[in-house]
Amino acid sequence: MAWQRPDARSFDQLRPFHFELDFTKFAKASVLTTCGDTKVLCTVSVEEGVPPFLRNSGQGWLTAEYRMMPGSTPERQRREFMKLSGRTQEIQRLIGRSLRAALDLTGLGERTITIDADVLQADGGTRTTAITGGYVGLAIACERLAQEGILEKSPIIAPVAAISVGLIEGQAYLDLNYLEDVAADVDFNVVMIGGKNLIEVQGTAESGSYSRTQLNQMLDVAETGIQAIVNLQAQAIQQAI
Repeated sequence: MAWQRPDARSFDQLRPFHFELDFTKFAKASVLTTCGDTKVLCTVSVEEGVPPFLRNSGQGWLTAEYRMMPGSTPERQRREFMKLSGRTQEIQRLIGRSLRAALDLTGLGERTITIDADVLQADGGTRTTAITGGYVGLAIACERLAQEGILEKSPIIAPVAAISVGLIEGQAYLDLNYLEDVAADVDFNVVMIGGKNLIEVQGTAESGSYSRTQLNQMLDVAETGIQAIVNLQAQAIQQAI
């Protein structure tokens, strides 16, 4: 008998996505992204200047910070202060790498964009939701910089989105919630640009192994989901500008 999804979705169906724009007042852009029961607040800040290794290069930079808020899971998450966990460091580097791919950094000038991704509620897919919502905030912020005359034009190259996909009882499933993530024999996080080219694939067999055919099936399902997300991102950005 095939795996029955807890929320009765089809194998290639996303959870409901929602972008609440300008959720906070002072950031250049802010987006509360809801993916099922996962909620991630992404704020975008812009500062003049770049890290030392880019000074006088004419090129900008983008970095990201990621945190799980104390009430985001059934058991309270301890705040991370001076020392970040390996998981937190790995995720925020992934967010930064992914979103830098969306930018022409020379078009940004010597400015630094910081994406702060704070997980308010976690039910699987927090890092992929952070990337997807972070891109929406980034695109809105860049458009506003252009409208204000700070930039000649938006330095956005193409949309970036991410989704999880997993193998459960031999079947590929899109956009895993927590219960599915725990049950998955194989789980992947897939990041794409333009809805078709890969930026990053993180995948592990939690038990056993998987074939090249199964890998292709998972990537095909992920690509279908990301193309749908890119359309939702475009609609949200259009509302803001």
